[in-house]
Amino acid sequence: MPTVPSRGDIHASDSHRFRKIAEGFGADAERYDRARPRYPVALAKAVLADLPGTAVLDVGVGTGISSLHFVDAGAVVLGVDPDERMAAVARARGLNVEIANFEQWEPRERRFDGVISGQTWHWVDPVAGARKAAAVLNPGGSLTVFWNAGDPPESLAARFAEVYRTVDTGLPFTPWKGSQGDGYAAMLDRAEEGLAEAGGFAKPRRLRFDWKTVVSRDAFLDQVQTSGGHNRIAPEKLAELLAGLGAAIDAVGGKFTMRYATVGLVCALA
Repeated sequence: MPTVPSRGDIHASDSHRFRKIAEGFGADAERYDRARPRYPVALAKAVLADLPGTAVLDVGVGTGISSLHFVDAGAVVLGVDPDERMAAVARARGLNVEIANFEQWEPRERRFDGVISGQTWHWVDPVAGARKAAAVLNPGGSLTVFWNAGDPPESLAARFAEVYRTVDTGLPFTPWKGSQGDGYAAMLDRAEEGLAEAGGFAKPRRLRFDWKTVVSRDAFLDQVQTSGGHNRIAPEKLAELLAGLGAAIDAVGGKFTMRYATVGLVCALA
């Protein structure tokens, strides 16, 4: 079985070269939309408070998870995504989505007060993407990129990592062997480097929102199947993996508390 790199194995400067992994998420778009964590309401409110207007472009909108609180807060959102299957879910919840990779997307002289990208910017060329964002922003506008980094209790994370080491998934990495926040810190660094190289933006400021939620066994196993590369695991091996992860959660009472940090960069036009 061919293997693919994943977030934990791809250097932050190279992840955009493997965007086919991201485009594979649409193979089960409804599960992705159901299982992936949402973002704090405070994030959308903080971003919109500093924009000159309500026109927002969502890069890599996917199923629309990243846009939910922006729309609720009054933003008028246009999404861009390369995957028609993901876009179909976003459209079903009322979002307008155009199909394209952001670097090749044609704005047709349209301008936006804010550009956002949730859980996606590492799949975009960090320099070309920053230049495109700067080109479509109105004066006073900003680019905001953000990610959810989730960590279970350390002992449970260690057990998850052991299950991955035991099962022959074919994945070239071992999830949960370290803090998820470390990987996203590298993505923030690379995004900031891309912005500096592209020019046109003031020095970015970093955002962080800490929150936690109780995750059930079934909800976690649902989410696992939306992780990069997991759709390429052989069915019998995926079943073995899910059984092992499920047993680990059963051993701690069938649920656990996931600690999330929603981290991001806000980058105003210079």
